Amino acid sequence: MSGKWFRAACAAAAVTALAAGCSSGGGHSGSVAGNLPTAYGPPEKTTLNVSVVPAMDSAGFFVAMHEGLFAREGLTINYTPAVSSETAIGIQLQGKLDISGGNYVSYIQAVAEKHDPLEVIAEGSIMQQGSQVIFTMPDSGIKTLADLKGRVLGVNAPLNIDYLLDVSVLTEHGINPKDVKFPTQQIPFPLMGAALQSGKIAAATMPEPFASLAEEELGAVPLADLNQGATQDFPIEGYVVTKSWAAQNPNTLRRFLAALELGQEIADTDRSAVEQAFETIKGGAANGQVPAIIASVMSLNTYPIGIDPVRLQRVADVMFQYGLLPTRFNVDSMLLPASFFNFSQFSATTP
Repeated sequence: MSGKWFRAACAAAAVTALAAGCSSGGGHSGSVAGNLPTAYGPPEKTTLNVSVVPAMDSAGFFVAMHEGLFAREGLTINYTPAVSSETAIGIQLQGKLDISGGNYVSYIQAVAEKHDPLEVIAEGSIMQQGSQVIFTMPDSGIKTLADLKGRVLGVNAPLNIDYLLDVSVLTEHGINPKDVKFPTQQIPFPLMGAALQSGKIAAATMPEPFASLAEEELGAVPLADLNQGATQDFPIEGYVVTKSWAAQNPNTLRRFLAALELGQEIADTDRSAVEQAFETIKGGAANGQVPAIIASVMSLNTYPIGIDPVRLQRVADVMFQYGLLPTRFNVDSMLLPASFFNFSQFSATTP
């Protein structure tokens, strides 16, 4: 088996082993939460600073926090919302963040162009219908994608994942992306709806739950679902550490991944757990908390387990296709090595 395929198989088999480890306890009804803690050695760090984008792409992380899965692994999570992945990367490289969760486009750009020492440790989300949508206001006069010519289409950061999704769909519909204007400054997702309503931007690219919030509270109307064409079922978000951090904190990382992957499994199979997790995020809307009425209607993604190198290579290939990378880039160099997964340590102890 090749190294690329071995890595994906390792992560999947590790989670299977955890799920089979024991069946007692657990806060989530019928869940695999009782399979924690794992039998790894003591964590090198017990308090982690983690920043993720407060969107539905991060559902596995928020479920793991809500279900107490990180705590069961002896980890305390200091969560802060990431305004954008670019911002989180800068803070992480300064050593102020242990782990970040954000879009692959920004991470790949950082490694391919700046040679930042980042390493993807887990996948976060795969786009599904309704989870990434372009919205307009009813009185905008914009009825089709062609009507965006000469208008500003909002994204939360320049040349990031939403930009890539937008240019892919525009091209798919025969529209030159250069005919559409994109903002040169960040527009944080919590402020995107207001920017659309005020007319600062003519259309807005929004993931859930911001999409449902804009639709329900502001009356925004969908113009185009981005889950189509070259970016259908597209990998959106992953979790990243620096290579030096991974080397210095192997037990901590394994414990974090064990909790995260079980959170991913729950998020992928139990919608009510996702709704409860987002309804109870501490810190209000700025941190990602959503009202129950929004939680009940928001679209979800698929939440994979482990790392599929072939799937993530697709992101880099599409980035090159649409000019976000000057040359082709092999993502294998920025993925957690297969050797990190030691099956002898993937055994669970009864809490």
